[in-house]
Amino acid sequence: MNHPSRPSLLAVFAHPDDESLLAGGVLAQHHAAGARTAVVTATWAPDSRRAPELADALAVLGAGTPRLLGYNDARNPEAAPGQPRLVDASLNEAIGRLVAHIRDFRPDIVVTHDAVGQLTGHPDHVRTHQITLLAVEAAGLAHLHPEAGPPWQPGALYAATHPESGVGLLRPLLKEVGKEVLAVPDSYVTTSVDVTPWVDAKWRAILAHRGEVARERPLPGILARLPQPDRTQIIRTEHFTRLIPGPTKGDPTQLTT
Repeated sequence: MNHPSRPSLLAVFAHPDDESLLAGGVLAQHHAAGARTAVVTATWAPDSRRAPELADALAVLGAGTPRLLGYNDARNPEAAPGQPRLVDASLNEAIGRLVAHIRDFRPDIVVTHDAVGQLTGHPDHVRTHQITLLAVEAAGLAHLHPEAGPPWQPGALYAATHPESGVGLLRPLLKEVGKEVLAVPDSYVTTSVDVTPWVDAKWRAILAHRGEVARERPLPGILARLPQPDRTQIIRTEHFTRLIPGPTKGDPTQLTT
């Protein structure tokens, strides 16, 4: 994702705080370089208690105002009362909602969760990965979701992820609060970004999610209880897998006619 002119970046994540934890450094990096950045959050309603915290976090990162798909959280019915859970919602409808944001913002790069659901395998993370993968393709095809605006094809899709060698201190910390750790093989990672210059902004964005910081089990709360050197070690590197485009012409794994 290192690029001399810093392409525009749209992050698509499941919950408020995912954007800060998983791509806060890259969002701050791109904003500092003058690139356009934005965040789509799949769950929680605009009038929910976490929406103002998300707005504060995005202000720190320079990522505009919240873009909320408005679905309910798989594990927290207060996220969007009266709305379907993301995991139960019509796939085509959810894709259409996201396509509208992609076509409106017109990003060069889209970033989302990985296929395993980001360390803990949260079902909302997995579903957001699936929806984003399909929406990035659909956004460039005029015949799909025509109501969502003129087509726009992002140049690349990345999945934020955690390689086995990069889990480090997180593994025992998450296990202490009863969470599983689903890291990926190191070979799955295509890009690792040192976000040390933006780690202070990233941490301030994480702290903006005050409700999660105050709780014991969520990652913001776990990080807040750590000594600063340990916390910095955990959040100073962000790992990604480039999913689109895939193999290029001439790749030995490419089908031939």
